[in-house]
Amino acid sequence: MATKQDGQIVETATEARGAEPGPSVFALLAVSTGLAVLVLGLVWFLFLQG
Repeated sequence: MATKQDGQIVETATEARGAEPGPSVFALLAVSTGLAVLVLGLVWFLFLQG
């Protein structure tokens, strides 16, 4: 709960964001990059070989 100290509102980081912490941005970036590499590798293997 937000409190008032010396005329200023003091909140925790979670309260300031106004939401619960979600999935990690790094994890999302890693998974999406891995999937992109996998798809591009599959396209290269299927269509550009031979």
